Amino acid sequence: MSKKKTTLSNKSRRDFVKSSGLAAAGFMIVPRHVLGGPGFIPPSDKLNIAGIGAGGKGESDIASFAKSPNVNIVGLCDVDDRQAVKSRASFPKANYYHDFRNMLEKEKDNIDAVSVSTPDHNHAVAAYQAMSMGKHVYVQKPLTHDIWEARMLTEAAKKFKVVTQMGNQGGSGDGVRTMKEIYDTGIIGDVHTVKCWTNRAIWPQALQTPTKKDKIPKGLNWDLWLGTAEKRDYNNAYLPFDWRGWSDFGTGALGDMACHIMDPVYRILPILYPSQVECSVSDSFKGKFETADYPKSFPNSSKIHLSYPRTDGKGTVKVTWMDGGLLPERPDEMGDDEALGNWDGGVLFIGTKGKLLADCYGANPRLLPLTLNEQFEVEETIARVPEGHYLQWVNACMAGYGNAETSSSFDYAGPFTESILIGNLALKAYFEIDPNAESKGFWSGGSQYYGRKRLQWDAENMKVTNFEPANKYVKRTYSDGYSLG
Repeated sequence: MSKKKTTLSNKSRRDFVKSSGLAAAGFMIVPRHVLGGPGFIPPSDKLNIAGIGAGGKGESDIASFAKSPNVNIVGLCDVDDRQAVKSRASFPKANYYHDFRNMLEKEKDNIDAVSVSTPDHNHAVAAYQAMSMGKHVYVQKPLTHDIWEARMLTEAAKKFKVVTQMGNQGGSGDGVRTMKEIYDTGIIGDVHTVKCWTNRAIWPQALQTPTKKDKIPKGLNWDLWLGTAEKRDYNNAYLPFDWRGWSDFGTGALGDMACHIMDPVYRILPILYPSQVECSVSDSFKGKFETADYPKSFPNSSKIHLSYPRTDGKGTVKVTWMDGGLLPERPDEMGDDEALGNWDGGVLFIGTKGKLLADCYGANPRLLPLTLNEQFEVEETIARVPEGHYLQWVNACMAGYGNAETSSSFDYAGPFTESILIGNLALKAYFEIDPNAESKGFWSGGSQYYGRKRLQWDAENMKVTNFEPANKYVKRTYSDGYSLG
């Protein structure tokens, strides 16, 4: 698909629907007296970053920030010494801690910004403490574990006036921008239906809760790893990667991949919060009628239906999410062997005039049938982010709050995360125990759950209005020693 490149017109953030932050494609140097906003770092200085979570994704995040000549990595924190080995070797001058609370307190005069890349259940408390101290934050996706936490971080970013970015790097990619430009031509009309899918989970799910007490590995502080979660014995089933499948710690396939795959949906279409959600799931049996420990362990696959009122008043957009290898029906406009997305997944916009398909991250957007792309030209109207997602945040931190934009600042990422986590709320509510199951005729030991319900969502008050048991999944109770403010 050929493109005509043009300069970005003077559009507001909202012109790219819900603050995509694309105007900050490059770091504009302006006189210091014009800057000077909260957290502004003079060009002669460097941005001092501390990493909470130094292994796994945290390791690559920290290394990505360090590619900027304007960055010092001054602090590293990880509860597992085994995971932190490479980062500590790469940044030997950085002070090393196990408890992020201690690091933030002791290094408060030395830190300008903080990267948070822990398991999902500890994102919010680490980020909130850093923000409350005036530190800019980069938080891995999903932004939070719970819906309520996402709302609190959105409000905290405004309250404490810090630069923020969620780690869905596709939000700064060219693909979603091209997809928006195609959509803006009107060639596919008004989008009324969207299909999203992923091959995740690629870790174990649909499991029984471990009862065995394994020996805690040397170098792991298990209590600090648990953090906000309820205390329990250590088991090898949780670490180092498989925590994603356990709902006390992770957010499953939806939390892992929707921030990438659904980003074009939320960024391009005129939607904010769903008003309704329902789901269906696959079950897994380890014996006759003996199922996994739901909702402690996420199911192997699920299908989630979200209904979004359009913010322009033109009806609703129906969004379906599929994981565990489930795929939508192949569009009639596609050939039998043409790729439906890529290995990670994909997204399909269905409009009143046509269809638009993209891979994970909104990459490689193309009209259907594919022959349409041979003659179709789209004008490039949205500025790109050549420095990428990580350095866009670094540059914005250097500029200071209010002086540069990021693609996934929390005023965008917070509501987006809420919107995603409503799907997990539906999954967990599906597995609520029905006390009258047997009296309704279910076999003993068989299905004991309420199962599929259409939940009505009051976004303003973060509340399901027609099934009270679901509301306990909006906000957790933290373990002692952890709070948001």
